[in-house]
Amino acid sequence: MKRLETPWTPSWRSFQLFNAYRLLLALLLVFMPFTSWFDLIELDAEARQLVYLSGSAYTLLVGLGLAVSLRWKERFHAQLTGQVLLDVIGMNLLMFILGGLKSGLGLVLLVSVAGASLVARGRLALFYAALATLSLLCMELLGGLARNIDAARIVQAGFLSMGFFATAISAHLLGRRLATNEELARRRGIELENQMRISRRVMERMQDGVLVVDMEGRILQSNPRAQAILGQAAGEGGVLASIEPDLARGYRAWRAGQGPKRVELARPEGKELAARFVRTQSTDGAALVFLEDLGKLREQALQLKLASLGRLTASIAHEIRNPLSAISHAGDLLAEEESRGAIQERLLRIIRDNTQRLDRVIQDVLVLGRQRAVAQERIPLKSYLEDFVQEVLAQEHLEASLIGLQVPEEAVLCFEPGQLHQVLWNLVGNALRHSSRDPGAVRLEARRMGSGVELHVMDDGPGIARELREQIFEPFFTTASRGTGLGLHIARELCEANGARLSLGSEGPGGHFVLKGRSEPCQQQGMKDEPEGR
Repeated sequence: MKRLETPWTPSWRSFQLFNAYRLLLALLLVFMPFTSWFDLIELDAEARQLVYLSGSAYTLLVGLGLAVSLRWKERFHAQLTGQVLLDVIGMNLLMFILGGLKSGLGLVLLVSVAGASLVARGRLALFYAALATLSLLCMELLGGLARNIDAARIVQAGFLSMGFFATAISAHLLGRRLATNEELARRRGIELENQMRISRRVMERMQDGVLVVDMEGRILQSNPRAQAILGQAAGEGGVLASIEPDLARGYRAWRAGQGPKRVELARPEGKELAARFVRTQSTDGAALVFLEDLGKLREQALQLKLASLGRLTASIAHEIRNPLSAISHAGDLLAEEESRGAIQERLLRIIRDNTQRLDRVIQDVLVLGRQRAVAQERIPLKSYLEDFVQEVLAQEHLEASLIGLQVPEEAVLCFEPGQLHQVLWNLVGNALRHSSRDPGAVRLEARRMGSGVELHVMDDGPGIARELREQIFEPFFTTASRGTGLGLHIARELCEANGARLSLGSEGPGGHFVLKGRSEPCQQQGMKDEPEGR
């Protein structure tokens, strides 16, 4: 394993704490002459006064050193060495007054050397130990000369001096180890923070909604897309069960191994969601929940399909319509001939019918190639459908009782009026073709559903066979001999372009189509029509 090289930096925080400890110790030394413990030491009044003065001076200088370390963070080792020198002089002076090592202040000096060695750099730790040793031996030597030399005290001072060096070396090595671990932790913290930022950025930029959910269903993290889909309650700290109960049930079943890893959900506002669950390797068992807006996916697929059809229809208009116009014109010229028999009449009728059919197919395909949705309007369905039914009855020369209408007064649909007319014309025309033409054979019903509305178009015909229900909206699929197979497909495309949905109703007798749209808000969808000749 490669050794971590860490540049040495002054630890001002540790130095300040070291000075605070020394100040507290100095205050205790100042008040020591007034304690009962001090009475055990046989000192005269002059010695007591000297201890008090020395302790006060030591306290003042230590306090000054602490203030300097707090206010002036320069020349770290000069300040540290000065404070150690102050400890050496102060402690030895007090020990000399109190009778040497028997006062116990040698241990205080040992702690001071250890603390300084922890924050010192390089060989300064040995210097501090040597300084404390020389001062201690000199103090004991002077004390012995003044009070008769005691060999036992010299030996005791020697052992304590060895302790200075051992403590200094151990503290210095420990300080280096702590500095290395601190630098490693700092680097790991930076790497972790960078990874968190990258992960957060990736989640924010994802087109799908992403939730990080723990085993109990609490949301640990979410991206803006997930909050846009599920609401602001899907932020950190939210509970899945209170936000989306169906999603929570699917999540619990998946965790228990009793459900699929992908579920589809129907939102109250008519949106459809798909949720996919993915396990992670985290120790807390958290899982990822990817949310997909199926309506958005369909809209994107629609855009791609329309772009492709736009290129296709331009080719169709150029390659087919021009020859078709020539055929139609030739047929009109042949129709002007006076000497034609029954066979020619039949052939001309076939030409006219098929050219008209081909032209109708081209018109329908051109509609598919253009994005027809424009700004929507709030359409009061009752008056709109009444006018529409009157138009159908008049144009098809039908009895008024053939089409039944049931619409509440307050029913409103957000739709582009011209496109709604085209959708209804396809649906009602299809219903009329398959109905019995009896009174009430075709029915239009509107029903309010929360913030939306449902428009049902029903007939009493044979209905749609179960095996054909999946294909009924596919382009060019038809059961009629002269149909283009594009009417229902175009109707569905126009509904999706307006934020609505066209689907088959129940499998009851007769045909049944359901248009689900919203009542508000109305907004602009898609782009305006492109010129037909593009």
